[in-house]
Amino acid sequence: MSQQQPLISHLLELRTKLLRAIGSVLLVFICLVYWANDIYHYMATPLMQALPESSSMIATDVAAPFFAPFKLTLVLAFFVAVPYVLYQVWSFVAPGLYKHEKRLVMPLLASSTLLFYLGIAFAYYIVFPVVFGFFTSVAPEGVEVATDISSYLNFILKLFFAFGLAFEIPVAVILLCWAGVTTPAELKEKRPYIVVGAFVIGMLLTPPDIISQTMLAIPMLILFEGGLLAARFYSKPDEDEDESEQEKSES
Repeated sequence: MSQQQPLISHLLELRTKLLRAIGSVLLVFICLVYWANDIYHYMATPLMQALPESSSMIATDVAAPFFAPFKLTLVLAFFVAVPYVLYQVWSFVAPGLYKHEKRLVMPLLASSTLLFYLGIAFAYYIVFPVVFGFFTSVAPEGVEVATDISSYLNFILKLFFAFGLAFEIPVAVILLCWAGVTTPAELKEKRPYIVVGAFVIGMLLTPPDIISQTMLAIPMLILFEGGLLAARFYSKPDEDEDESEQEKSES
């Protein structure tokens, strides 16, 4: 019974954190939904600027003009609420962490959030104009480019998540080195395989064109090198230190 009680309390606390995280997303969504059409127009600007003057975006589904901006606003609400969502995760796991782990996790949460936003910004401001300019310029003669708004939304969300996650590479490298799974020296030796892997990941996460694949793979490699430099300052914690900290916390 005594063992069940802490489990129930942890589950109740987890439920509270999840409800707060979901509530924050819904709150941001309610604040943004009035401007849903304006938000979609802003996100569609890179494509509309690349389209010929006689072309425009279309809606092939009856409900698409409503659901496409609605869906985009909901995803954007999650992006905006990410810092608070991660804070809820942090507040749930923090009591079970060692002191040195707490010192590491908080900066990593902040940096991972910033890197995720940078990945999205890189995709929107750098990748989209180049990719859409390429796609519209290679259309066969006699073919009018008129992109469906739902297809466009799925396309940009896929790229947003791909670049947002790809920009988390430095955090992943630091965690692997800090946990003792690998070392910066070992990762340097595997650099040729990592280069190939970056282009394979770029091929899987982006549309089937060499431009977007390359524009994802190159930042991944640069971020990997940045992660190697940062990982030099982190090492696997000493087990004796962990045990002493654990004893102090229990006492």
